[in-house]
Amino acid sequence: MSKIGRKPISTQNVAVTIDGQIVSYKGAKKSGTYLLPDCLRAKLENDFLKIELTNPLDKKNNNFWGLHRALLSNELMGSVDEFAENVVIVGLGYKGELKGNTIVFSLGYSHKIDFELPADVAVVIDKTGQKINIRSTSKFLVGDVAQRICALRRPEPYKGTGVRLQDEIIHRKTGKN
Repeated sequence: MSKIGRKPISTQNVAVTIDGQIVSYKGAKKSGTYLLPDCLRAKLENDFLKIELTNPLDKKNNNFWGLHRALLSNELMGSVDEFAENVVIVGLGYKGELKGNTIVFSLGYSHKIDFELPADVAVVIDKTGQKINIRSTSKFLVGDVAQRICALRRPEPYKGTGVRLQDEIIHRKTGKN
C-alpha cells in the first residue's frame, strides 16, 4: 500500500474540476490540467482531493499511485504560491549578474558563463552577486534551474568554494599540515 498515495490533497484555495482522468485546476498564480493514468481515479470530497486505485488488487500500480499524487499535489500547491530555492556562490571574485533573461557568471574560469533562464522562472540576485533566489510556480523548474546553476562549479572539498544550494552541507577535508 502506498503511504503517500493515501494522503488527501488540500484544495482550499484552488478550484478543481474532475472530468474522467483529467483534473483541471485554477489558482491565484496558475491554472492548468493534469492527466492521471488509467490505473488511478480522482475523487473530490469537501476541500480535499483523493487519488485512488481503480483496481486495488493489482499491486504493480502502487508505484504510480504515490508518484502521481505527489506530482498533482505539487501542481496544486504551485497554482496558489510560488516555490523558491536559494543558491549561494562562495569564493573570491565568484558572482552572478542578471542581464535580462540571462545570468552571467564569473566563477574563476578564463571566460564568463551565460546561463539562459526558462520562461516561467524569476530570479533575484543580491547586490554582492553571491546569493541567488529562484522562484517559479513549477517545483520541477525551480529544482532543475538550481541544480544546473550548481553544476557550473561544484564546491571543492578543501576551501568550500563553488556554487551550492543554501541548505546543502559540504563535507570539508583537512589539508596538509
